[in-house]
Amino acid sequence: MKTIPENALAKLLVPNESYEYFEGHHDHPFQDKARNFEVVNAWWLAEAAFLAYAWPEFVEHSFKNAGLPHCRYFSSLSTQCYVAHNEDFVIVAFRGSEISERAGTEKRDLRYIIADWVANSRTYLVDSGREGLVHQGFKEALDEVWEREYLEAYIDEVRKQGGRSRTVWFTGHSLGAALATLAADRYADEVAGLYTFGSPLVGDTAFANAFRVDHYRFVNNDDVVTKVPFFGIRFDGVPFPGLYRHVGPTKYLDHEGHLIDNPRLMVRLKDNLRRFSKNMLDYLRYLGMRLRLRVLSTDPQDLELPQNFLTDHAPIYYAVYLWRQIQRNRRV
Repeated sequence: MKTIPENALAKLLVPNESYEYFEGHHDHPFQDKARNFEVVNAWWLAEAAFLAYAWPEFVEHSFKNAGLPHCRYFSSLSTQCYVAHNEDFVIVAFRGSEISERAGTEKRDLRYIIADWVANSRTYLVDSGREGLVHQGFKEALDEVWEREYLEAYIDEVRKQGGRSRTVWFTGHSLGAALATLAADRYADEVAGLYTFGSPLVGDTAFANAFRVDHYRFVNNDDVVTKVPFFGIRFDGVPFPGLYRHVGPTKYLDHEGHLIDNPRLMVRLKDNLRRFSKNMLDYLRYLGMRLRLRVLSTDPQDLELPQNFLTDHAPIYYAVYLWRQIQRNRRV
């Protein structure tokens, strides 16, 4: 049973080089032929979405160690994506928003960070190209790689390579979850499954109603990103306000990391209240640590932060909580 990481910046910030991705994968292989929800697949894809924040050499090495020897990187100003595959299946993992400059051989400067947040902020609802309206910034970010960088063509190629018919799985965290949702909608009938983590809302009611891909949308407790944007301005002719609506059933991770299917509103409110009570003690402890910081000169990244709607968004929690859920299921 993996321990739940403390709410320290060093643990929550991405990319995280100290985390051992896909640890234990030999005992819990990916179920590539699954037609329904599989928690082991949820864990694999949460790990892939978390890993997607890292630079190509690190990602390729991690996928290879997990039994996915082939990995290709797609990149544009506001979109990065990895396509990894073996003889049986393909994982398409989109990276979420960057919040700090990246080290490694592929250095990322301030331009890329700004581009991500510009994409996030363009909340106008525009024609999806299929059915319904979608977030303008997300759609344009996907357009950068889908056809211009031949991402769709490459997925087609590896899916059929060597005369095989590999299953294709889409995933992502945060902005990456939104891009994975739009990409899966475009790839449609060839998608075996879509698992997203901490996803913002992507489209309107018409888009959600027309969505046909098997999708499992994970929400960790009070993750604030899963609640935005609430509405945007529609541009399908005459501009007027339009509401966003989530796609796919909710897979909710409560304050202790237990997985609950489509919880009622009251269940979530009670869970948030329990966590709020715990946080009162955490905030007092945090203030005490801040006072000690001046005396002990502790590295600020080592300070444990109070659990809240921002820390709930960290991709490491999605990966660790789902691993713990696998272990609980084994005990039943």
